Amino acid sequence: MSEVPPAVRELRLVVTADDYDEALRFYRDVLGLPERAAFSSPDGRVTILEAGRATLELTDPNHAAFIDEVEVGKRVAGHIRVAFEVDDSTAVTARLAEAGADVIAEPTRTPWNSLNSRLEAPGSLQLTLFTELGDQGEPG
Repeated sequence: MSEVPPAVRELRLVVTADDYDEALRFYRDVLGLPERAAFSSPDGRVTILEAGRATLELTDPNHAAFIDEVEVGKRVAGHIRVAFEVDDSTAVTARLAEAGADVIAEPTRTPWNSLNSRLEAPGSLQLTLFTELGDQGEPG
């Protein structure tokens, strides 16, 4: 039986940031997302940053509320939240806070055995930073 190639080759999250320069500095220079390409025109600029492997996590409202309760203690996210797996969520949370992100919740050990924090970042994105702690991983 032959495998069918995936219909989608890349997930690209497009964020319109009112302060483009601040958002670029934060995500590229502070969080460390490598720049793949940058383009400009008389009408504006765009930069494409590498963010590792991409997945699309779908959740229903009840599970989204559960995740918020675990990570933050109450429902705070809108319908989109960006989650980045990092090697040390505690250190990266501190680094991003120093760079201007608002910490909503410090790193917390989750029932699915990861260490997750929550931040409000440039571009009006709510971020989860997570570090997997063991083999019991479930999407966060």
